Amino acid sequence: MAVTVREMDCSPDAVFEVLADGWLYPSWVVGASRMRDVDARWPAPDAVLQHSFGVWPMLLDDETRMLEWAPPHRAVMRPKGRPIGEAQVTLEVKPRGTGCVVRIDEVPVAGPGRWVHNPAMDVAIHLRNVETLRRLAYIAENRTDQHGRHAAF
Repeated sequence: MAVTVREMDCSPDAVFEVLADGWLYPSWVVGASRMRDVDARWPAPDAVLQHSFGVWPMLLDDETRMLEWAPPHRAVMRPKGRPIGEAQVTLEVKPRGTGCVVRIDEVPVAGPGRWVHNPAMDVAIHLRNVETLRRLAYIAENRTDQHGRHAAF
């Protein structure tokens, strides 16, 4: 299990606004390169994002399914990453001062990634998720509402 934590200068609601916008998925998820479709029910449980990962011309089409959606505190997703397999990704957000703390916990649950899961793989997942949370913070901390107010306030 790979766990990564980051403090963010925004509200938990601002983080969940980013998670709720399926079209932003490749902006914050390392490896995702483009969106192909967003289920109209996203982010409701069992809704699916159709995305690709990799770099052209080596793109693979895959999907991410929402398993649990409990804003502004918890979301659980199941991204596929063929040929590596599938993972369960849990994002937990807690308020802290004027900002929040985001924790991402990722564990392989199906396919070859699950069979070869080891501490070295957890380190690689953790390093990727350091960048994933950095990107999520950039977006969530710099969003503005419809009145032009910064999302952190």
